[in-house]
Amino acid sequence: MDVLYFAWVRERIGLPREAVQTDAATVQDLVDELSAREARYEMAFSDLAALRVAVDQELAGWDTPLAGAREVAFFPPMTGG
Repeated sequence: MDVLYFAWVRERIGLPREAVQTDAATVQDLVDELSAREARYEMAFSDLAALRVAVDQELAGWDTPLAGAREVAFFPPMTGG
């Protein structure tokens, strides 16, 4: 699956996107798996309250199943104006 990172998440991880092979059942499982990789991932995912997630371009929660998902995106909350 493709994992996309936006704004400061991208800056902390150092990549805009990557292809990830995973058996994660939920978004939270994927976050746990990514966080265990390296310190930069752990830092990016250290405060989930400061992050939003989309699965296949639909806003999702941390308990959203990943079965059949092609894309997961992580980004800070959007602000309007």
